[in-house]
Amino acid sequence: MVSEVHSGRRRSRRKRVGLAGAGAAGLVVGDVAVVVGGIVRAATRYPRPVDDGPDPLLVNPGHLMRSTVVPTAEGSLLHAEVSLDLEDHPSDVVLVFVHGWTCSTRVWNPQVNRFAGEHPVIAYDHRGHGLSEMGRARVTVDTLGQDLEAVLTHLLPRGKRAVLVGHSVGGTAIMSWAKQFAGVDERIAAVVLASTTPRDVVQEQALTPASRPRFTDPVMPLVGRAFVSTPLPLPSNGMTSRLTHYLALGPEARAAHVDFTDEMISRGSAKSRAAWGSAIYRLNVVAGLEALSVPTAVVVGDRDLLTPPKHSDFMAEVLDRNGVLLEYLTYAGAGHMVPIERASSFNTLIDDILASV
Repeated sequence: MVSEVHSGRRRSRRKRVGLAGAGAAGLVVGDVAVVVGGIVRAATRYPRPVDDGPDPLLVNPGHLMRSTVVPTAEGSLLHAEVSLDLEDHPSDVVLVFVHGWTCSTRVWNPQVNRFAGEHPVIAYDHRGHGLSEMGRARVTVDTLGQDLEAVLTHLLPRGKRAVLVGHSVGGTAIMSWAKQFAGVDERIAAVVLASTTPRDVVQEQALTPASRPRFTDPVMPLVGRAFVSTPLPLPSNGMTSRLTHYLALGPEARAAHVDFTDEMISRGSAKSRAAWGSAIYRLNVVAGLEALSVPTAVVVGDRDLLTPPKHSDFMAEVLDRNGVLLEYLTYAGAGHMVPIERASSFNTLIDDILASV
């Protein structure tokens, strides 16, 4: 009888603990819902994009480029687009475009349409993006740099130098490359780091409205991790378009730019997006930023919520201290998608760099 009473007490304690745990979990879920709801409300309150017709720079430049593949160290194949005259072009400088998370080579259409034919161009898809294979190996931030090295090794013609242009995670890839392969930078003429960061990309975003309740602070890491690493399919529709506008572009964006970005993101693999999101959650390639020893420009939109200007401020300070800061440009009103939103000014920057190297 005594043992039965003790057993009953143990069961009662376990039940109370279980109820307490369930209650705590319910509070966390509720707090997460408050944060996510705040983001959705902010997106619905964003100004409607300006519908001023199509942007001809966004057309796929197939007539100027050819497709090829790059084998990586572990055997996966990366898709790349290269100029038809990559080998024979008289210029000894090649533009190498490195896109961001959830994007593809298409994000560089405004640049390829501007420069292909005048300058040799290489653009490639990260693993699991666009037409590149994901491979079986777990991806890491180091993988970004190693894959960029594979692209340079296999596609950059001997005797030519590259101007590396990285957007978002593409800039991270360049810094990851510099961290691992800094001893081979004689192949690099200059670097452009656009809307990117070497650290804390998830932790230091500005997507969550400042007006959110302070009691949600403890769940912010959960929201951040879920945002980048949940493998949910993302259709392209009216609601996702509103969210894409808020997340990725400035308030006064063109409808053509919002629609293009939303459709490009929706084409991506949910599994790949989540795997790369997990990889960048604890991002730190500051050592790669410090290792850059060629002229480097930093570019950001002052309404960038994904990589706010404070990230670019930090990069510019490091580069300036090391004597390699070429230029620091902030585009008023632009969000995260500077190569699209401010294509003309961004292309002028690249023109200036090509004239100086």
